Amino acid sequence: MNIKRDNRGQYDFSGKVVMVTGGTMGIGKDIALGFAAAQADICITARDEKALSRTAEEIEDFGVRCWTYAGDVSEVLPCRHIADYFLEKAGAVDILINNAGVSITEPFLDLDFAHWDKVLAVNLRAPAVIGKVIAESMAGRGEGIIINVASNAGIGAITEHASYCASKFGLLGLTKVMAVELGPLGIRVNAVAPTVVLTPMGLRVWGDPAKADPVKAKIPLNRFAYPEEITDVILFLASGSSSMIHGETIVIDGGANARLY
Repeated sequence: MNIKRDNRGQYDFSGKVVMVTGGTMGIGKDIALGFAAAQADICITARDEKALSRTAEEIEDFGVRCWTYAGDVSEVLPCRHIADYFLEKAGAVDILINNAGVSITEPFLDLDFAHWDKVLAVNLRAPAVIGKVIAESMAGRGEGIIINVASNAGIGAITEHASYCASKFGLLGLTKVMAVELGPLGIRVNAVAPTVVLTPMGLRVWGDPAKADPVKAKIPLNRFAYPEEITDVILFLASGSSSMIHGETIVIDGGANARLY
C-alpha cells in the first residue's frame, strides 16, 4: 500500500529546531526526515554513530542543518548530556519528539526485572529527563512543543508485554501531567499512540502472517500502520493547525480501540 504525502507541503517549519530521540531508524527516522522536508533544522540522537552519520546526510540533503549525538538514553546522565548538548549547539529546541523506545517480550510469570528496568528507563524515564531539561529552556522563551510517542499498548493490554505496557501507560500519564504543568508556561504537550507500525523492526516481528493476521483481524481497517502515517500526525500536532490541542493522546490504530469485544 502506498501512503500519499500530499499534505506535507502545507507545513513550513523554517527557523525551527526539532529534536528527535531514536532518530536513525523506523518511526524516528521518518519523523526527522518529515520535519527536514518541512525545512526544520534537526537534532537526532541514537546509540549507533554510523547510523547517525548516514541519517544526518539524508537530512542535510533537504538543505537544513543536522546535529547528532551518540548516547544511551537508558541512563539519566546521558539523557541530560544529550539535551544540554543540543541546546548548546542549536541555541534552542523548539519541538521535542520523545520517540526512543525498546520492547522486551516475556510472559508475566517469567518477568525478568532487569528487562523491566531497562524498558521503563528508555520508554518512560528518558522522556521525563530529556523533557525536563528541554522544557526548562522552552519555559524561558515562553513557548515550545513536546510530543511523546507512546503506543496503543498504553491504552490496552498485550500479552507478554508487561514492561512495555507499563511504560507506555506511564508515558500517557506523564504526558497529561506535563500538559497541566507546562501549558501555563506556553508549552504544548501531546502524545501519539500507534498500533503496530511496519518499520523494518515491525516487519521482522510481524512479518509472519500466522502471527499478524489474527491481530489485523481485530483492526477495523484490517492492516497495520506505516511510519509516514505516524509522522503526518506528529507534523500536524507540531503545527499551528493544532494550536488548541493540548494534553491529548491521538490514537493511530485503524479503529482497534473502537471495538468493545
